[in-house]
Amino acid sequence: MSGKLAGAFIVIVSLIAGIVMYWTQTYAYYDEVSADSADMTMVSIATGQPEPVLISGFEGIDADSSPLKFRACFTTQMSPPALTETYEIYPNPTPLTAPDWFGCFDAARIGEALERGEALAFVSAREIHNGVDRVIAVFPDGRAFAWHQLNETLSE
Repeated sequence: MSGKLAGAFIVIVSLIAGIVMYWTQTYAYYDEVSADSADMTMVSIATGQPEPVLISGFEGIDADSSPLKFRACFTTQMSPPALTETYEIYPNPTPLTAPDWFGCFDAARIGEALERGEALAFVSAREIHNGVDRVIAVFPDGRAFAWHQLNETLSE
């Protein structure tokens, strides 16, 4: 009988630990980010410096536990031709997945659109954290998505 009791105890403790681990990774560390604190910029081709971008409808999340947890969704009024003439294109953009509860950010769909050329990725900020850049992908209809991505200093 004690073997069954010990086995049941191990299973229950493992189940509880798994639930707690899932919750902490998916919900516990994320905080909402306001448009003011997110400081959405794009790097100018002319100056090489970040410039503020006019945005609306901003939704964002971030976490102190990792520099790669930032995600944002918003719209911009600038057209793709104006953006490509003004701001630096980001090479090899790779959107990282967001938690399921942050519904506006679909990394797979954004990545596919970038691969097909339906969206363009721009440098928002280089070295926003050590070895991490902020990237903004913009669709022709003005929808835009931002995330943090490892840059060439750490990705190799």
